[in-house]
Amino acid sequence: MFPIIPANSAASFPENDEGIFAFGYTGGGLSGCENMSNLVSNTGVVSTDVAGVGTARYNMGACEFGGDQGIFCFGAAWIYNKDFHNLVSNTGVVASDSAGVGTARQALAACSYGEDKGICGFGKTASYTAITNLVSNAGVVASDQAATTGTARSMLAACEFGGDKGIFGFGYDDNRVSMTNLVSNAGVVASDTAGVGEDRRVLAACSFGGDQGIFGFGGDSIGTLVAITNIVSNTGVVASDTAGVGTARQALGACEFGGDQAIFGFGAAADYSAITNLVSNTGVVASDQATTTGTAREMVAACSFN
Repeated sequence: MFPIIPANSAASFPENDEGIFAFGYTGGGLSGCENMSNLVSNTGVVSTDVAGVGTARYNMGACEFGGDQGIFCFGAAWIYNKDFHNLVSNTGVVASDSAGVGTARQALAACSYGEDKGICGFGKTASYTAITNLVSNAGVVASDQAATTGTARSMLAACEFGGDKGIFGFGYDDNRVSMTNLVSNAGVVASDTAGVGEDRRVLAACSFGGDQGIFGFGGDSIGTLVAITNIVSNTGVVASDTAGVGTARQALGACEFGGDQAIFGFGAAADYSAITNLVSNTGVVASDQATTTGTAREMVAACSFN
């Protein structure tokens, strides 16, 4: 017999327990490209550096796939855009480089969709682009999607919402912008939705609360660093600005942990940073954690796993 499921039962979506920050930049040209990683426990504690695997680089995208694994994709190794990716196991082990698929680019964003798949989108090649590449539930990156929608731009952020959908938002196309593009549970990217909140770039985003998302931090329309956040509802509606908490900075990462909480980490303020800020399961951002670990750096990426 089939189980009887009440008509008003909520959908059950995967919620990951741990997270990982990886890669980034510490200055000094090519030698400043990094590939170390820092794990995030199910209580939001960030570990010390784990020795790097894969080509050292920065400005990549990262997202979950398969329900309990992750992927870091694309990015730049100083002046060279890259098209390869690195899988993250359900124990947080980063794999060596996988062969490149799709157009090499940097300053893109990535998020999960469809409960167990991912999408890498937008970024910059020689120019701004709206290219997207789907990631299967086995971590296979597809070639460029033929149809692209939305304003071509870089330095944006993306996160999951509603349990099985995604959203790209904000960014830079020679001007800081605030428009968003929804991603359906089939990986289809919608055209631009009018922006809400301060125009900004080089921010981060992640899911929280099981079915919501949050955009946070970045550089605003006059180049000032901010700690502003914008909540994304479980229907993909972006809220107006929430006053910033924590050190204003840009070029940071964010990921889910503990099943329904989140963390913003690293980035650049007056200098490279290892600062982290926890996000509760109601979207409240905490002040800077007193203890920070890991190499201070910017242009990191982050995703959850397990």
